[in-house]
Amino acid sequence: MARLIHRLYNERAFRRERVIRDRSNPLDLYNDEELIERFRFCRRDIYELVEELSPDLQYVSDHNAALTPALQLLIALRFYANGAFQNTVGDMINVHKSTACRAIRRVSLALSHRLPRSAHLPTEAESAVMKRRFRRASGIPGIVGCIDGTHVRIQAPSEHEYLYVNRKGYHSINVQIACDANYKIFNLVARWPGSTHDARILRESALYQDFEAGRVNGLLLGDSGYPLKHWLMTPIIAPRTEQERRYNTIHTTTRSLVERCIGVLKRRFHCLHGEMRMHPERVCTVIAACTVLHNICVTKMIPLPRQHHQPVPEEGVDPVDHAGHEDVGGRLVRTRIINAL
Repeated sequence: MARLIHRLYNERAFRRERVIRDRSNPLDLYNDEELIERFRFCRRDIYELVEELSPDLQYVSDHNAALTPALQLLIALRFYANGAFQNTVGDMINVHKSTACRAIRRVSLALSHRLPRSAHLPTEAESAVMKRRFRRASGIPGIVGCIDGTHVRIQAPSEHEYLYVNRKGYHSINVQIACDANYKIFNLVARWPGSTHDARILRESALYQDFEAGRVNGLLLGDSGYPLKHWLMTPIIAPRTEQERRYNTIHTTTRSLVERCIGVLKRRFHCLHGEMRMHPERVCTVIAACTVLHNICVTKMIPLPRQHHQPVPEEGVDPVDHAGHEDVGGRLVRTRIINAL
C-alpha cells in the first residue's frame, strides 16, 4: 500500500498541470480596417456570422473554460486568412494548438453545412441578369456562368497517396468551380483527388445532371478539358477560319472571369494558396467553408485587404488532354454562335 501511494504521489508531482490561459479577444483590440486585414470581415459582419453559427458552435456548458462561439470563429477566420499553423493561430487568442484545431474543425463543419444555400443554381431572374452582363461583355448570348478546375495543394496522405498526385507532380484536391459574372460561386465540387480529370468531375456532379435535364436555361463556358455539350461551350482545338479564331479569343477572354474568381478566393483565404497539412476530408471541408465565406464577401461587397486589391488570375494552362467528346447538339450551338459573331 505504501508503495502504491508513493507511486501515485510521484505521478502527480511530475504530471503537467493544466493551465487555463487568459484569452485575448481581437474584437476589443482592432478597428474595422485591421479586422478585415486579419480576418477578412469587419466587426458587424463578424457579429452576424457569430449569431448565425452560434447554434452549431455553442458548447452545452462552460466546463473547462470552453471557447465562446465568437472566439472559435475568430480562430477559424484567422486560419483561413493566412493559412498559418494551428499553434500560430492559437497564440493569437492565447489557446493551445489542439484547442485551435478543434475550433477550426467545428467552424468549418458549421459553414460547410450552409454551402447548398450559398452556392445554389441561378434562378430564372438571376440567369436573365447574368445573360445580359455576359452578352454586353462578350457578345455571346445565353451565358450564365463559367466553369474551371483548380488544385488545392495538400500534404501527402497516408492512404491512396498516388491518387492525389496531379499532372504537375504534387499532391492536391481537384476542385470544380462555376461562377457568375459577379464572381459569386454557384457550384463547388471539392472531393476528388488531384489525379482526377476535370471532365470526370463534371460528369459525376449534380451540375451536369441539372444542365442535361434542362433545369438551368443557359450556357456555361469551359476550357478544352471539358466535353462540348449543347449547354457547355468549349474552344475550337484547331481553328481554321477568322470567325473561329475570333470565337476562341472571345471565349478565352470571357472564361478568364472564373480564373480571376479563383484567384480572388485563394488570395482572400490564403490557406487555399499554400499546402494544407490536414487529412483530405478535412481539406475539402475547409474549401467548402471558404467558398461560403467568399460568397458572403461578394454579396456584402467586402473589399480585399489592401495588399490584395489586385489579385492575379489563377495560374494554369489548358489541359494536356482535352475531353474529346463533342455531341451534335453542342456543335450546332457553337456553329450558330460563331456565325453570329
